Amino acid sequence: MTRTPIWQSIAATITQEIGQGLYPEGSKLPTEAALSARFGVNRHTVRRALADLADQGAVHARRGSGVFVTQAPTDYPIGRRTRFHQNIAATGKLAHKRALRLETRPSTATEADALGIPAGEAVTIYEGISMSGASALAYFESLFPVRHLPDIADILAHETSVTAALAQNGIPDYLRRDTRITAERASTTEALHLNIREGDPILRSVSINTTPDGTPIEYGITRFAGSRVALTIAAED
Repeated sequence: MTRTPIWQSIAATITQEIGQGLYPEGSKLPTEAALSARFGVNRHTVRRALADLADQGAVHARRGSGVFVTQAPTDYPIGRRTRFHQNIAATGKLAHKRALRLETRPSTATEADALGIPAGEAVTIYEGISMSGASALAYFESLFPVRHLPDIADILAHETSVTAALAQNGIPDYLRRDTRITAERASTTEALHLNIREGDPILRSVSINTTPDGTPIEYGITRFAGSRVALTIAAED
């Protein structure tokens, strides 16, 4: 069995400790000498681990000062009323989305089943990047049934917020019916969109949102950058 290189193990340990809040955003990591002593390795190995963390955007070096935590993972609650802009705003960061694709096409069997419509019936797909400040937090695809949301494509052409777009389409409130989360490795495309490396960990969320009366209105697939988000299960609201 192939052993994990020690520098990768060190990088993973530090990433985990940043996620636990042991090194908050903006704080300074221990010196190379201290980390070398802690892990029982030479400074070259520590430097490689820190360079890997820098490539991920987790830390940055200041000449003559040390290495500092760039951004701690963002707590992202998932509950009955999951709202991206609200979740990010609660952290004090600017929330915004960058659209990649907006089109209307026939639904696949899986999409139709999730949305409770016949296979092949029209859906509008909205694909993009969810940003927290300057960091790409998630790469998402949202699908909406045209039969229930005939104007959603026109609205999303100038409104990036799904919540605002649904409100303009006559749906002021909606609920998360279910969410399925799996841990995966980033594909080439996912890594490109999230500004991470191919094979880095991601959290994949598949969800269905409905109107308060239970009508499915959104089928979503979201890939979160594993090192930038901590998904939390919110209490029922």
